[in-house]
Parts: sequence; structure tokens; C-alpha cells
Amino acid sequence: MIGTFWSLVPPIVAIALALLTKEVYSSLFVGIIIGGLFYAISTAAGFSGFVDHVLQNGLISSVSDSYNAGILVFLVILGIMVALMNKAGGSAAFGEWAKKHIKTKVGAQVATIILGIAIFIDDYFNCLTVGSVMRPVTDRFKVSREKLAYLIDATAAPICIIAPVSSWAAAVAGFAGEGENGWALFCKAIPYNYYALLTIIAMFALVFMKVDFGSMSKYEKALQMMSETSEETEERNGSSKGTVGDLIIPIAILIVFCILGMIYSGGFFTAQVEEDGVMVASSAYHNIIEAFSNADASVGLVIGSFGALIVTLILYLVRRILSLREMMDCVPEGFKAMVPAILILSLAWTLKAMTDSLEAKDYVASLITNAQGLKYFLPAIIFAIAVGLAFATGTSWGTFGILIPICIAAFPEVSDPIRIISISACMAGAVCGDHCSPISDTTIMASAGAKCDHVKHVSTQLPYALSVAAISFVCYILAGFVHNFFIPLALGCVCVIGGLFIMKKKGFAVEA
Repeated sequence: MIGTFWSLVPPIVAIALALLTKEVYSSLFVGIIIGGLFYAISTAAGFSGFVDHVLQNGLISSVSDSYNAGILVFLVILGIMVALMNKAGGSAAFGEWAKKHIKTKVGAQVATIILGIAIFIDDYFNCLTVGSVMRPVTDRFKVSREKLAYLIDATAAPICIIAPVSSWAAAVAGFAGEGENGWALFCKAIPYNYYALLTIIAMFALVFMKVDFGSMSKYEKALQMMSETSEETEERNGSSKGTVGDLIIPIAILIVFCILGMIYSGGFFTAQVEEDGVMVASSAYHNIIEAFSNADASVGLVIGSFGALIVTLILYLVRRILSLREMMDCVPEGFKAMVPAILILSLAWTLKAMTDSLEAKDYVASLITNAQGLKYFLPAIIFAIAVGLAFATGTSWGTFGILIPICIAAFPEVSDPIRIISISACMAGAVCGDHCSPISDTTIMASAGAKCDHVKHVSTQLPYALSVAAISFVCYILAGFVHNFFIPLALGCVCVIGGLFIMKKKGFAVEA
């Protein structure tokens, strides 16, 4: 079962069960058990080997991984900060401000998209920050939590993958082979990233045309028929001394500190050089691009969020908005708010460990190698394979890691236009699969940021994401022949907007 189609069965079963049963915890657990059984059978490890593989090599190893542990710490700190801002009355004050300045449902959604685009530094940071800031506003204008989760998710990975300065750009640059300028490669691929670009176009078109389709329309219509929700009242339960600044200032500090934390982890302030075979600290260097390319997103986000938490505590103490006891009460409250996301992430990482041990990536790599005869169709084929791999494994970065080196090896000539189109197709497909997958950490945190049921988020955003994916697939077929980014992109835009217009006329999409 190792290195064959069977290696993809555990995540496929987990995803199918999650969509069918609407229950994600047990579905992930079943996928993990199947993966452990397949591994034990293939290696003749027996029952003890099965238990060790699932628990020791799977769950414990995944949670104790330094990168994953950092993400969990970041989640907890961000949860505490959100609890603090709510307790201080900052969220309620922002809601009152938004009531005066944001007049329509369209305005609330556009503000959410713009904020998501502005926070391009990291997808995890994007999901939770945009959710905590915009949730009171979208609640007021009766935007469903499912729609909010989609807007958050669609401005997370799709924005990061076309932002030259982001943790994703650093990851892609790191996957380029020796002798390759990873950063230049990433920048050249941006115009061909049709899925990310068309997702942004689709979001604005959905909002301005005021249409929804699929199961999203059901939740939007249901909310319109309800009276003002109790959630809005809940958001007002904070200090009466709170101002808009008590929300905006901590968020701004968080953004600045996370950027500083990222470049710090990349060696911007304490570059290491080798002298006589020994690594020693040299004077600071000022190449931000290089620092981002060397950054550890997990470490950087923990440093940034922890620093922002300390400054926020001091700010609230100085302004006498909250007592020390009230602020400390927010610590367990913020932790509890993040427990569902932490549990789902831990199980998703464990399932990924099972998939990795079954060598699913090697199996997918062999599929691409066997398709070399279809050169002009290869970008579209790579896009489809990347979508499937990222969807099944829940990781876009892992998909980059296996497919980008293969694309570079398949097209060694730098002047070959198919080369950069194929690399971009790999990146776009990985983001698409990550965007759709219920076991993706970004999808999980988008649900957490919007405080939306995770399975509902996945089921409502799938029709939107798959529609853009289908159009992107056609764009990559065309790009393989015309070797020009603009013509396929223009066609994609026409298909997105024209498709929504036709659906609205024919009654397949409803007025939002």
C-alpha cells in the first residue's frame, strides 16, 4: 500500500466522512486509524507497531514538532488577545463606529476583503485577525458566519501566494533547487497564478453583484429572515470605557510585531557568518527580502504575538480599562476559545503524518513524470494534481515541496515558457486544494476566526472554490499554448463575471 493509490485513501475517507456526517473530529480519527492500519499491514509491524505509529510517530510527533508547537502557541496568544479586546470593549466600540461609517451589507463585506488583502504577511495571522476585527461588523449587517468564513479563507492563502513579502513566498523560494533564485522564480510566477487572482475577482463580483449560490445562499437567506442576533449583544458586553483605539492599536501592534518577528527569525538583526569554521554573530544586515526568505513563520509569529500581548496588557493597565485580575481571566477564556481549532489541527497534522509515511507524495510525483509527453497540457495537469494532493493531505506547503522541484527538473531550460507556467500551476493548485480541504490548517483557522461551524464552512465554500478552479484549469490549458499570462487571465475574468451574471438570470444564484 506504500507509494500507491492506497496511500491517498485515508485522507479521502476522512474528507468524505466529514462532508457526509458533518462531524470533523471522528472523521479525522477514522482517517488516522486507516492510515495506521495500512502502514502496519505494509510493514508487517503488527498491533504494537500500529499503536506506536499512530500515537508516537503520529499524534505525539506532530504536536511536539517545533513548527507545529509554535503555531499552537500563536493560536493561544491570539485567542487571549481577542478575549482582551472584547473584555476591554474595543470590539463593541468598533462595532458602534462601523455602524456610523459602514452603511450597507456590501460595505461590510468589502471592508472584510480589503482588510484580508492588507494582512498579506501570513495566512494564519490573516484568518484569526480578520475574523476577530470584522465579525461584529458582519454580524450587524447580517452577513452569515459561513460567508464571513469564506471571505476570510479566500483572502488568506490566495493573497499570501501572490505577495512577494510573505511567509508563503519564503517557503516557495526555499523549495527552489540550488542555483535557482527562488525569490525571482516566485515573482515571475505571480501573473500566472490564475486561481489566486480569479478568487479575488470572484469575491468582489459576488459582493457587488449581490449574489450567492449553492448552500451558501441557504444560510444567507435564513439570516436575512432573522431579527438582530444575540451575538451582537454579546459583543457589547465589555468595558464601557473601551474605544475604537482599544481594538485598532493592539491589532496594529500585532501586525508590526509579527513582521518584525518574521524578519528577526530570518536573521535580519543577528545575521550569522562563518569565521574559521565557527558560526558567529555579525553586525545586522538590512536585506529584508533575504530575511523573509530565511524566516521561520512559526517562530516569528510567536515572537510577534507575545510582544503584542505584553504591550496590550500594559496599554490596558495604563488606561485603567481592565484590572489585572480581569485581564488574567482572559487567559483561560482565550485558550478555551481556541480549543476546537487546536484539536482539529492536531488531528489533521496526525493524518498528514500517516499520509507521509505511506509515501503519497512519491506516488503523485510518479504521475507527473509519466505525463511528460503532454508538454503543452502539462500546466493544466500539474494544476489538477496539485489540487488533489493538497486537498487530500491538507497542506499546500508540502505540495510545493514535492512538485516544484519536479517542475524545475522537468523543464531545466530557464527560457522555456512552459517552465514558469508549470511552476505557477503547481502553486495555484496547491492553494486551491488547501482552500477546499476540510483538513487544511488554513481552512480550520478561517472557521475559528469567523466562529463558524467547520463543516458548514467547507460545504458552503466548496462550490465557490471549485467553480474558480474549473475556470483556472481552462486558463492553464490556454496558457500552455499561447505562453502569455494576460489572455488566459482576461478570459478567466470574463468567465467568472459572466458566469455569475448568467446564474443570476437563470435563477441558479439568488440575491444576497
